[in-house]
Amino acid sequence: MDFNASLRKAIKTGDVLLGQNSTAECIKDGKAQMIVVAANCPSTYRTMLDEQNDVYVHTYEGSSMQLGKACGKPFMVSALAIVNAGESDIISLKRA
Repeated sequence: MDFNASLRKAIKTGDVLLGQNSTAECIKDGKAQMIVVAANCPSTYRTMLDEQNDVYVHTYEGSSMQLGKACGKPFMVSALAIVNAGESDIISLKRA
């Protein structure tokens, strides 16, 4: 599975929220199926995510700039929440 292609497909066909604040709100509301964080995500935010046992957190191997580019955005993205994957198979990472 090409992670970047699956991520772009999820953004295009599903419901994905970008940014730390939106992601935290989504977790709090219990809507997130999966969280993706950049490798250089701030440690305080990462610690908060690690305390969440009810949602799978995937660490993207690249920086927040690379994650933003993978999302097709011209800005940095350090965290995102996948609410609905749409036609993407990205949620299958939870089982891997």
